[in-house]
Amino acid sequence: MNFFEGLTVIELASVLAGPATGMFFSELGARVIKIENPLTGGDVTRQWKTQSESPQSSVSAYYSSVNYNKEVHFIDLNSKQGKNKLYALLKNADILISNFKEGDAEKLGMDYNTIKKLNSKLIYAFLGGFPKGINRVAFDVVLQAETGFMSMNGTEQSGPVKMPVALIDVLAAHQLKQALLIALIHKERTGKGSYVSTTLYESAIASLVNQASNYLMQGIVPKPIGSIHPNIAPYGETFSTKDGKSIVMAIGSDKQFKSLCTILNISDQEDYKTNTCRIKNRKQLSDLLTIELKKHHSKGLMKKFETKNIPAGLIKNLEEVFNQPEAKNMILEENNQGQVTKTIKSIAFKSDFL
Repeated sequence: MNFFEGLTVIELASVLAGPATGMFFSELGARVIKIENPLTGGDVTRQWKTQSESPQSSVSAYYSSVNYNKEVHFIDLNSKQGKNKLYALLKNADILISNFKEGDAEKLGMDYNTIKKLNSKLIYAFLGGFPKGINRVAFDVVLQAETGFMSMNGTEQSGPVKMPVALIDVLAAHQLKQALLIALIHKERTGKGSYVSTTLYESAIASLVNQASNYLMQGIVPKPIGSIHPNIAPYGETFSTKDGKSIVMAIGSDKQFKSLCTILNISDQEDYKTNTCRIKNRKQLSDLLTIELKKHHSKGLMKKFETKNIPAGLIKNLEEVFNQPEAKNMILEENNQGQVTKTIKSIAFKSDFL
């Protein structure tokens, strides 16, 4: 995909959210130049390795996940020579992505007011942790904690649980991509560069969607309820099939529930006729479904669900996921410093002009 061929992006960002934004452009053909600090060994995620990875390798799987197809330059921005080298690159760049700690950009001469004097058409994108004025170090789990996600995740028995991917970083990257695309349209219309920014905090709050509305409109403070849904039942409960597979369903309408009852030969539906009834009698319904679903093999059950348009899925681990052709088609490979690295596409959409 070469939609952004001819576009130059300078990435002064590390860890996940900023680099994920840069990778969006590199996947679509832009020249993305990633700037790393030689004094610290580069992006810290180079060292975020699993126990099975070589300690000698300078490229970790984590680093590879968001740095596909980038041109890496190690530049010391504290030196005059390094600063001038980057200034030269910025004079001909279209986008700068940064995630400096508050005040650091000004100290290094990499703030927007300085850079726009070099290149008035440059789009300067800044990604922070917290809103302006809150000068704290921000990592994904900290934001999961402070924006309500951990308080809702897990169960009453487990206590607060973080999500197994750095979801707030991913969400922030999407916000920054959207801002940059709007900025590119603005530049096309006006010929002018601009400054765009977001924070992990605001990106997380913007993603609370229905849980936020439940609180704002009804005063409901969500509790950790595992995988079930506060407004829908049965939704998210895990059930076992006869062959030992785990399955979840997302029954969003009374029609879907009636179809489910037909498949499972459940005749007495009086206590479960409406979604309101099903929420009220959730435990009783879950116990009933546990018994009935255990009578069926997963393969046959999934075929019946598909025929009746019932939303259901088998719980799969990543080995099972990447054994599927649809997932294999999303794998990206490249040779990075003699090491074959693999990641997944961040571009999950298709278009007839790409």
